[in-house]
Amino acid sequence: MQVEELSIAYGSKLAVDSVSLPIRQGEVLALIGPSGCGKTTLLRSLNRLTELTKTASLKGRITLDGDDTATFEPTSLRRRVTMVFQQPNPFPMSVFDNVAFVLREQASRRPRKRELKGAVEDALRRAGLWDEVKHDLAHPALRLSGGQQQRLCIARALAANPEVLLLDEPCSALDPQSTQVIEDLIVQLREEVAVVIVTHNLQQAYRIADYVAFMYLGELVEYGPAEQVFGAPKQERTREYVSGAFG
Repeated sequence: MQVEELSIAYGSKLAVDSVSLPIRQGEVLALIGPSGCGKTTLLRSLNRLTELTKTASLKGRITLDGDDTATFEPTSLRRRVTMVFQQPNPFPMSVFDNVAFVLREQASRRPRKRELKGAVEDALRRAGLWDEVKHDLAHPALRLSGGQQQRLCIARALAANPEVLLLDEPCSALDPQSTQVIEDLIVQLREEVAVVIVTHNLQQAYRIADYVAFMYLGELVEYGPAEQVFGAPKQERTREYVSGAFG
């Protein structure tokens, strides 16, 4: 995936200003920066969620496998570029049906439950949840712990077999133990999908990211390998932010 000279405004307010960067399979890209710097807007633009806001306007280009995402049917794009939100949002149905929902939506005819078992198990395994729920797939998803709910949402996203996985502060509502489980999962998932994560937790970005993009006031201030951005930033604003001088 490639972002090319992307600018996004809400009405007259510019939220993202001429950002260009690559999103590559096999890598975790962390978007960091203070609140209101445009990183979530940038993230949401990658599968065209930004356009759901009536006042939003976009200039520039985002491509997926070389094709402009503006030419995609939105639902089709969101199957290939899926998103997991800050607060876990499982559907009020069973663990099995949460994952099966995506598979049924994609099918040309409604598949039977037994036809979905393999794919549901595969998604739950990829999300690191299978061993915890395999004996009670009929359990209501809303009764799972917060960390389990978030991994269920990741499993639901993975069931679509996306090329890119977008994560908007997926650990902000979780305890440290659940956060570690999610972080370990993200590192594993980069082998199968490109991962883009928005996080305010700089230590988290350092632990899991291969590349880091630091944004400030809508601009991309610095982009580079995590070790370079955190260890030897090229820009003074980056140095101040990662050292805790502001933000």
